[in-house]
Amino acid sequence: MITGLDHVALAVRDLDAAAKGYEAMLGLAPNWIGAEGGIRQAWFQLPNMALDVISPDGEGAFADALRAQLDARGEGIWGLAFKVGKAEADLEPFAKLMNRRGLRAGEPATARTTNAEGRKRYWRTSSLDPADTAGLQILLTAAPREGAAWPLSEPTGPAPVASLDHVVVQTPNVDRALGIYGAKLGLDLRLDRANEKWGARQLFFRCGDAVVEMGARIGGEPSAEPDRFGGLAWRVPEPHAAQARMAAAGFDVSEVRAGRKPGTHVFTVRDAPGGVPTLMIQPSPALESA
Repeated sequence: MITGLDHVALAVRDLDAAAKGYEAMLGLAPNWIGAEGGIRQAWFQLPNMALDVISPDGEGAFADALRAQLDARGEGIWGLAFKVGKAEADLEPFAKLMNRRGLRAGEPATARTTNAEGRKRYWRTSSLDPADTAGLQILLTAAPREGAAWPLSEPTGPAPVASLDHVVVQTPNVDRALGIYGAKLGLDLRLDRANEKWGARQLFFRCGDAVVEMGARIGGEPSAEPDRFGGLAWRVPEPHAAQARMAAAGFDVSEVRAGRKPGTHVFTVRDAPGGVPTLMIQPSPALESA
């Protein structure tokens, strides 16, 4: 079964600039910068997931796919990777289960990255066919082979981002989304709500200590058009201090405003690296005590 969100992958053109930007915005240092197979990546490890910033940097199938993505859609979220089971051996049977449920999963394969010191990291993944996932890149990722999570990124200043709250996916077909994320992937649908004022319907799928939020417009006929990635919402326990830190670093941030949940505050980062729509959210008291 899926036990959490392993990482969100971002495709960018200039890795060094994007990594520097995310370090300044998150208030966290990347805990790994490596390269392999024509790509470079900077890894920011948070308690409930990782942000994997990737750029093409040579020749290879993955590098070619990234360049095609960047040329077609520009920078932004490239894919989601879900964590499977508690041991590396759990990936293969789950990939077979996905095939039986109609999500064609590739044979699990080992990925590798090497840092400037020559150290290597390994992990195993299986890619789902985008034709079965409404056009999105979705990976299944095994638990680390050593059995221990990657080290957390170190804070670089005051009021760093604490964790990911949710990732947004926009869909033109709610029933299809329910089938993919609920019935087939087996994520826990915690809330399905429609808000006429916003003209939106939202599905909230719990994924470990994060949420995949599916957003759809109210009204109109469902279509077969592909889903698309929206933005990322990060948890900041001290929103006013975090907003001040990001503003001082040169980011275009909104004023801190009251959140939708009582007692919380939010603010928007209008120019997050890679062009990703970004919201900073103060965790609700219920979440903090859960």
